[in-house]
Amino acid sequence: MSDDIDSLKEAEKANNDYIPENESNHKRHVRHGCYNQTDWLPGVILITVGVLFLFTNLTGFHLNNWWALFILIPAVKNFGSAWSSYQRHGRLTHSARGSLTGGLILSLVASAFLFSLDWGLVWPFFLIIGGISALFSGWFS
Repeated sequence: MSDDIDSLKEAEKANNDYIPENESNHKRHVRHGCYNQTDWLPGVILITVGVLFLFTNLTGFHLNNWWALFILIPAVKNFGSAWSSYQRHGRLTHSARGSLTGGLILSLVASAFLFSLDWGLVWPFFLIIGGISALFSGWFS
């Protein structure tokens, strides 16, 4: 039996995917000039906010509660995480559903501040988003 184990270890060492036993089992993130699919999202959001400020200064368009745009940065990051998890697994996993729910809630909060919506109108949507998330958890477990 130990001969079988030794032969399996030798075959695994010959494989390019071999990770020595003394290294951590966690995946090491090695970048060779390519980006993660969601690494660029915060940069694009900051550029968009800058362009919006420039547009405001040039045209006189005024946006109350402009700071609420910064709430959209983690919202977009959550949507990107949900999308990459969906692409990686081919289905809506628990982590993808959580990221999607978080992104929707943050987007709702940002929208409420940006458009000065009445919170009496907004808060039921939090219940609806939570309920849909709970249904998806039950259906796609």
